[in-house]
Amino acid sequence: MTTIKDVSKLAGVSVATVSRVLNENGYVKEETKQKVKQSIETLEYKPNAVARSLYNKKSYTIGLIVPDIMNPFFPELARSIEDEMNVHGYTVILCNSDADAKKEEHYLDILKQKYVDGVIFVSHTLKQESIKEWGLPLVALDRPIGEDIPSVSVDNRKAARTAVEYLINKGCQSIAHICGPSFIPNANERYLGYLDAMQNTNQKNYEELIINGYYQWKEAEKSTYTLLKNNDSIDGIFAGNDIMALGVMKAAEAAGRKIPKDLQIIGFDGVQISEMLNPELTTMAQPIYEMGTKACEMLLERIEGNQVLETMSCFETRIIERSSTL
Repeated sequence: MTTIKDVSKLAGVSVATVSRVLNENGYVKEETKQKVKQSIETLEYKPNAVARSLYNKKSYTIGLIVPDIMNPFFPELARSIEDEMNVHGYTVILCNSDADAKKEEHYLDILKQKYVDGVIFVSHTLKQESIKEWGLPLVALDRPIGEDIPSVSVDNRKAARTAVEYLINKGCQSIAHICGPSFIPNANERYLGYLDAMQNTNQKNYEELIINGYYQWKEAEKSTYTLLKNNDSIDGIFAGNDIMALGVMKAAEAAGRKIPKDLQIIGFDGVQISEMLNPELTTMAQPIYEMGTKACEMLLERIEGNQVLETMSCFETRIIERSSTL
C-alpha cells in the first residue's frame, strides 16, 4: 500500500511538504506543489481519512439518522441530503433507528467516534436537553426538537386541515382519518388538522372514524378494512401518510369499494410511489427534496461555526390531484 513516504520520495520533497499540500496548509511553491500532485496521481495515493480528520479537525462526513428506512419518505429525504452534501465534498453515513431512543443515542455516540462533522436527524424520542451533551452540530428534519436546535419541517396541522377540506369540497359527506402514532409530533398535528376541518361540518360521528395505522401500510390496511365494513357511509378518507394510503386502497378493494366512485382518498407526503398506484394517489405533498437541501445548508452553516439565523424553516405543502379523488 502506497504511503506518504513513497509520495515524498518520488516527488523529491520532505514528508512535511507532502502533508502541507494534502492539507492545503502552509506555503509551498507552485512548482513543488505540482510535483507532489503528480506523484500522488502516479502512485494512486489515497490519504488516511481518519488521520486527515484528526489533523484538520474535519472529516467531511455527516450522519443521517432516520426512524424507518422502509417508509419511502425517508429514502427520498436521504437522496436529497446525499446529493447536496456531495456537492460540498461530504459523505453521508445513513443510520436507521427504528424510532428507538437507545438506538438513536448509540448512533450519535458512534458517529461522534467516527469524527463526523455534524448530524441531520429525524427523531421524536430525543430531547433537546440530552442532545446538547453530544457537542455536535445538529439539525432536526421533519420533526422539530426544540428552539435551540435548527429544524426543517412543514405546518402539518394546516396542511392536514387543507387536505380534509379538499375532500369536503369534493362532496364527501362522511370522512375518516387513518392517523399515525400520537406520540409522533407530526402525526398528532395531522390528527388535529383533521379535527379542525371536521368540526365545521355536519358530520357528527367523525371522532368515531379515527383509527391508528401506525404509519405502516399493513396496519392501515387491516384497520381500514374493519372500519369500512362497519361504516357503509364512509365516502372519504384522509390518510396521515402515503404509505398508509396504500393500505387504505388495498382495504377498499377487499371491501368492494370502488375508488374514487365509492370512496375518495387523499394521502400525505407526496412520495414517488404514490404515482405508481392504481388508481394514482391524490396527496398533500411536502417539498421533500427542498427540505433535505435546506437541512444541509443549515448544517453546513453550523459546521463552519456560523450562526444559523433561520432556526425554524417551515415549508409550504401543496395538493397533487390524481385519480383517487373525483
